[in-house]
Amino acid sequence: MNAAPHHDWRRHTRKQTLRRFAIELAIAMAVVWAATGLDIYWPFLWDAPPTVLDLARRMLPPDWSFFDNIVPPMIETVNIATLGTILAVFMAFPVAVISARNTTPNAATYWLGRLIVVSSRSVNELVWGLIMVVFFGPGALAGVAAIALRSVGFTAKLLAEAIEEIDRGQVEAIEASGASRPLVFLYGIVPQIMPAFWGVTVFRWDINIRQSSVIGLVGAGGIGIVLNSAMNLFRWDQVTVILIAIFAVVLVSETVSAALRAKYT
Repeated sequence: MNAAPHHDWRRHTRKQTLRRFAIELAIAMAVVWAATGLDIYWPFLWDAPPTVLDLARRMLPPDWSFFDNIVPPMIETVNIATLGTILAVFMAFPVAVISARNTTPNAATYWLGRLIVVSSRSVNELVWGLIMVVFFGPGALAGVAAIALRSVGFTAKLLAEAIEEIDRGQVEAIEASGASRPLVFLYGIVPQIMPAFWGVTVFRWDINIRQSSVIGLVGAGGIGIVLNSAMNLFRWDQVTVILIAIFAVVLVSETVSAALRAKYT
């Protein structure tokens, strides 16, 4: 029988104890500050359970006769996610190249790439949707543009990290053969990042399926427009059908995404 592992317990020094206490106190103060800053209206909180029960009664049973009305916008949602992802990948690849330290031409292009990455990731897809609706008007085109612009930063960031982690030896071997810089990039770097490229693309498409379901709330096409209309009309039985459809599509996309990532990465 193996003996239990021996742990060498040591008392903390006074300095370590004070440092731990200071960290714990700072965390506790941050939590209290955040909670008090929420300005919660407690009567609403106490009324929440009966409100939830009332809403559940309104949502059940689902109005399955409404299902035929959500099939076209659900297909449009998937198309928005797919086209937005493809457009994002085309835009993100050059951004990733200038954002990686080992492929960027100079410091100016490096910081330009980082600025694009941060700008894209810091703006929520609903905000991008509102902006694109102003540019293109309500509809699927605004949704595709919003999804693409939101996805550029995520995709470029992960691809840039993949470029920075390549095996430098393969690149040096191709450089030693006298190949030009474009050929070195094409044959020395691209093959090494292709697994990451496909993995990031499929993963982002899976995320965009979910995001495309909500950008319609601001008029950017897809099932979100139907969902917003049903909620405004207080047709909660129809809302239930829409939510079930969204859940089913997201579940399918998650399964497809996992299968594709397992095959190509």
